[in-house]
Amino acid sequence: MAQNIDSRAMIGSSAKIADNVKIGPYAIIADNTEIGEGTVIEPFAQVLGHTKVGSNCHIFSQAVVGSIPQDLKYKGEKSYLVIGDRNRIREFVTINPGTEKDAKTIIGNDNLIMAYSHIAHDCVIGDENVFANGSTLAGYVEVGKNAVVGGLVAIHQFCRLGDYSIVGGCSKVVQDVPPYSMCDGHPAVVRALNLVGLKRKKFSNQVIKDLKKAFKIIFFDNHSFAEAIKIVEATVDPTDQVRTLLNFVATSKRGIGKK
Repeated sequence: MAQNIDSRAMIGSSAKIADNVKIGPYAIIADNTEIGEGTVIEPFAQVLGHTKVGSNCHIFSQAVVGSIPQDLKYKGEKSYLVIGDRNRIREFVTINPGTEKDAKTIIGNDNLIMAYSHIAHDCVIGDENVFANGSTLAGYVEVGKNAVVGGLVAIHQFCRLGDYSIVGGCSKVVQDVPPYSMCDGHPAVVRALNLVGLKRKKFSNQVIKDLKKAFKIIFFDNHSFAEAIKIVEATVDPTDQVRTLLNFVATSKRGIGKK
């Protein structure tokens, strides 16, 4: 299908615009960018730098994706922002590319990034995550899949958020957030298993039961993480979810906050 590009939009001569793309008035699509099929870019939004946007995304007014990193060590190196398919990037969101030469910030598929959120340089974001209004990710943050970040949450650089986790609004995240967990606080600590989220995603009762047992041993009994991992390995059915949890805890570099 034909493109629908408003005559008042500013399109770089080397930008690659696929079919069925809609670009509103006063949007800026810079040189070296690529916009996938079916994507909608609303008025006054900006796609800058070496940015690739996938298919069927929706970038709302005043969002700026691909502007240079907010990093003092950045000296103009050629770096990239890669955005997957079917992402919704709401008003005034900012997303930066990587800092070093050839470095990338990567956004997966089917994410909802609500208004005023920020995803900094060199972050890696998986699929089907929700970032509520004003959530802020510092550099090098990694987020798995199906995570929920509450409004006004600030996440320290190099932290990891595991699959199916949820972070309560206004939390201060300075350590890793385990998969399947509900974390909250200043700083955020593990409060419970993300039971509601797991039920919504149709996890079986047995999987939830195994994760409950593992969570109790790891986060609420009086064990070191090394001791807890051994106990879980000896006493809990080694489902994929339990193995994912144990691997995350064992490989954590920033540590995990416990109550």
